Amino acid sequence: MNFNRLRVVANNVFAETIRDRILYVWGLFAIIIVFIIPVIREVASTVEDKILLDVGLGLMEILGVAVTVFISTGLINKEIDQRTIYLLIAKPLNISELIVGKFLGVSAVLSILVVGMMGLYLGILTLNQTSYPSLTALMISALFLILKLSLITAAAILFGVFTRSLVALFLTFGIYFIGNLSADMVKLNALVETPLFSRLSQVLFIIVPDLSRLDVKNLAVYGMNSLPGAVTLTANAGYGIVYTIALLALATIILAQREF
Repeated sequence: MNFNRLRVVANNVFAETIRDRILYVWGLFAIIIVFIIPVIREVASTVEDKILLDVGLGLMEILGVAVTVFISTGLINKEIDQRTIYLLIAKPLNISELIVGKFLGVSAVLSILVVGMMGLYLGILTLNQTSYPSLTALMISALFLILKLSLITAAAILFGVFTRSLVALFLTFGIYFIGNLSADMVKLNALVETPLFSRLSQVLFIIVPDLSRLDVKNLAVYGMNSLPGAVTLTANAGYGIVYTIALLALATIILAQREF
């Protein structure tokens, strides 16, 4: 795998995504937060700070996932539909470099998107004189959101190599929703003694990534003391990275077997 070729593919995806005005999501994020502050203040004045923290971090994830899915699911299909994949593969560029390069380009955009939203978020909190327990905890939450979005990007690319863009879009959203609930389904399985549900929950837990391991936003609003220890955080981050690599490897294998 050649680093220079990876960089070229990643830069092209990055430039194209920026050109599509994806980063205008920053503006949407800021507008929603600014408009929602008076509402929160009106209906929940006693717990305003806590709710605003929850809403801000939750909105970051919702917008991040939406951007991730709509960008990533069509990355490969667009090359196939426009017949440009023939030119790419004809060049000294192998399929793994194409997959990884596109993944890195999208991940760079998502990282900038999350960092920008977090910067706006902290600025609005400061102007609103909203207290938050720990800046470090919020930064860790942002980092884990980037890891989660990167994993979802890899899943979207995987679905995009063997399905149409619309199908890949629904499958990726499905992975996101089920992945956030898979751990809860296993816990529910212990309470519901139904063989079918038991088998289904076990299969989903094995196949679908456990995205709850990359979700620390609900704990971050309470400060560093509420977050898991360094060992657990590192293990969860490693889980996300390994799963992402596995999805990209599978996407590479499937695309290599396709006939264009």
